Amino acid sequence: MNVTPKSRYVKINGIKLHLVMAGPDDGRLVILLHGFPEYWYGWRHQIPHLAAKGFRVWAPDQRGYNLSDKPKAVRDYALDELAEDVVGLIDEAGEKKIYLVGHDWGAAVAWWVATRYPERLHRLVTINGPHPAAMRSHLYRSFRQLRKSWYILFFQLPWLPEAFARAGNWHQILQALKKSSHPGTFSDADFKNYREAWSRPAAFRSMVHWYRAALRYPPAPPPDWRITVPTLLIWGAQDKFLGRELARMSIGLCCNGKLRILEEATHWVQHEEPGEVSRLITSFFA
Repeated sequence: MNVTPKSRYVKINGIKLHLVMAGPDDGRLVILLHGFPEYWYGWRHQIPHLAAKGFRVWAPDQRGYNLSDKPKAVRDYALDELAEDVVGLIDEAGEKKIYLVGHDWGAAVAWWVATRYPERLHRLVTINGPHPAAMRSHLYRSFRQLRKSWYILFFQLPWLPEAFARAGNWHQILQALKKSSHPGTFSDADFKNYREAWSRPAAFRSMVHWYRAALRYPPAPPPDWRITVPTLLIWGAQDKFLGRELARMSIGLCCNGKLRILEEATHWVQHEEPGEVSRLITSFFA
């Protein structure tokens, strides 16, 4: 069985996306959606595990990231566009329904796919990424969460966030990763790979556009925010960006949801406890 990842480019939704694939061509398709500031590489521990279990795995660089296209307009990163990218991948794979996993911003996209296109999903796993309705409601009510999310407002400024992040060979963003994770979570080789991805022309601008679009072009509220797709939410309790109360609020919006809290893990739970996260995903999809 081929568990070694291989690259491919696909043209969907008017753009070209780069993705990494592994596993048998006739396996059940799992799409893995990374968050900020990662790219497909954020799933490097889970890809071979899922492939070895017989799943067909696709891990794209989402639009704006790494080797994928980087549209210029902020509007191009609205949540509706991001969800349609996923639907485009499902169609490109020749599948009617798939298994979807998302972390951080990838979880936000995954929640929205489950909201707008539930008929395209067998099951959903989200990791340290709250349901959009829970996040919106909590930001309005919790000064503590608003303080944790200060960077969202900072990212609304023109050009300054990009310049600040790029300074000192990406010193500040690397420090943010180090300080928000357990020691040794990311290696020097990992940081080298991330710096290379961030340094691609227009990449970091496009990554920040996700945050700009979230406030400038929010999606129209659906008739019902509840998630009907069977859902597993994995949550690292030591997350410095998102309060654990968001996990229970999010799972409360699921008609058939399970919550698994990993008490010692941070926001970067799939890196810190890769074996357990992989086991939870495959068990839920079995």
